[in-house]
Amino acid sequence: MDKNFIIGLVLIMLMLIGYQLLVPKPVEPTPVAQVKKDASTASVPSSIAPDSTQLTPITNDTAAVAAVAKDLVIETKDARVVFSNKGGVMKEVLLKNYKTYDQKPLYLIAENHNQFRIDFPTQTGDVRLTDQFFSTDATDQTLAEKDSAVITYRIDLKNNQSIEQTYVVRGTGYVIDYGIKSNGAGLSDKSVRFDWSNDLLQLENDMSKNREVVTINYYTDDLQSLATSPTSNEEAKTADPVKWFTIKHKYFLAGLIADKHPFSNVEMRADVNPSDSVIVKTMKVSAGIPMSAIQKGDANYQFYLGPNEYHVVDKVKAENFDQNVYLGYAFLKPINKFVLVPLFNFLEKFISNYGLLIICLVLFVKTLLTPLTYKSYISMAKMKLLAPELEQIRAQNPDDLAKQQQDQMKLYQQVGVSPLSGCVPVLATMPILFSLFFLFPNLIELRQQSFLWASDLSTYDSFIKLPFTVPFGVGNHISLFTVLMTASSIGYAYYNNQITPTQPGPVNMKVLGYIMPLMFMFVLNSFPAGLTFYYFVSNVVTIAQQLLIKRFVNEDKIRNILEENRKKNANGEKKQTKFQKYLEKSLQAAEEAKKKQAELEKRSKKK
Repeated sequence: MDKNFIIGLVLIMLMLIGYQLLVPKPVEPTPVAQVKKDASTASVPSSIAPDSTQLTPITNDTAAVAAVAKDLVIETKDARVVFSNKGGVMKEVLLKNYKTYDQKPLYLIAENHNQFRIDFPTQTGDVRLTDQFFSTDATDQTLAEKDSAVITYRIDLKNNQSIEQTYVVRGTGYVIDYGIKSNGAGLSDKSVRFDWSNDLLQLENDMSKNREVVTINYYTDDLQSLATSPTSNEEAKTADPVKWFTIKHKYFLAGLIADKHPFSNVEMRADVNPSDSVIVKTMKVSAGIPMSAIQKGDANYQFYLGPNEYHVVDKVKAENFDQNVYLGYAFLKPINKFVLVPLFNFLEKFISNYGLLIICLVLFVKTLLTPLTYKSYISMAKMKLLAPELEQIRAQNPDDLAKQQQDQMKLYQQVGVSPLSGCVPVLATMPILFSLFFLFPNLIELRQQSFLWASDLSTYDSFIKLPFTVPFGVGNHISLFTVLMTASSIGYAYYNNQITPTQPGPVNMKVLGYIMPLMFMFVLNSFPAGLTFYYFVSNVVTIAQQLLIKRFVNEDKIRNILEENRKKNANGEKKQTKFQKYLEKSLQAAEEAKKKQAELEKRSKKK
């Protein structure tokens, strides 16, 4: 090697050795645990520094001790609530009577997945109260059912000013009273900004289905909801006063209710990450609380942190708070609210197995509708007896559909039969079926209730797992209750087709009776097992009802009645019904239209 190269290499090595010996070692960073321990000495960021004349806590030994994060635990029959002196807020809320889909503890407010932020306006800017350390005299408690605990968090300021946050926790229930007041602090013409960010952890089994239903409800003069999307973020804002808002899981609510002073300038946002397997969505609500109410000690609110169960939320003292349980469209809601929900809750008192309860619900509803079912069967029996004459009418005019319809109407008028009478009973039962369609997916009572092979009646029974996902909402499973519902619907359609004559028209209604159940099988495959089980039992009971009615119906007697009606109508002895009058007018109108058409054709030929 070159002599100069060797000298240069030696000099570089000497420099490195001298650097290691002469330069002092860098100071080790403070461990995370030590940072937490010394949090009391940390300075508040300048961006949220308190007003030096109004919101600086009194610096004495008590305040220094208080500036250490400390939890306060209140146990009730239904919940375990953890408060923190940092910010004076709730840190955790555990619902004792419920578990997640995988049987883990169910937290509506979970540490590291929930954040409250209260920005308090002052003359020198907003102060974030939730970064301050409050003091309290309250201690950990386990409450009896009739007891309650009052927790007051207070921060003393200079010039004899202070801010207090007060919570009242009761021994039972899911409502926690909350109040905030100040003694001289704050700007009276401003609003305190209350922000709530909550990660909705997965509580139910199907993440994609959860993302389709979780939302934020808010009530102004009527109920409104943030738009739902399983894949995209949604946001909304309103200038109208908001009386309450709820962060809505599929079966649970975390909300805040105003007493006298509604929230102002409320903004809501739902953030979703479709690839996240832990968090369904992150819900954010920002609302204004009037400072004037806080200064008067009149800013009183209520947290509701519990199940979205109708007979529970109906007792919450807030305007239309029960609307958090969706009971269907306006014309269906009364059926659910005043009939099906009370009936369901009544049966709960005597039947603990919810599969058997659904069977009893079907039997009750079907028994109630038995008169309509009987009328429907009699109407179909009459149409069956008229089938040969209807077929003869079609054979006489195979290419003239209008003529066929006129002759059929004459026949119906002669024998006193309304072809619609068989449809009316069916249409009367449709509102109940549709009401149940909306009710069952919102019944928390069915949640984690097992029956036969279904482990949870509030979601689909995954009897067969598929190695692929079928689009259009079918999913990666086959629900056996849905298959049974489809089979029973096809069986019911087959039975009806045996006693119902073929109706002329562009659509073959008999074939449609087989196609519709198959279509609904795909639609309902991912719906709650309780719903499809109800439809299955309902079909079976309906077929059994009709077979039973058939044993008591004498077709010869019905045929004689039809013949007597034909004679009486021919002699003018029988008084016409409204439907017969309608038929007669329709026939007359058809005859007149036919004559006018014939005259027009004659005139056109002469020209």
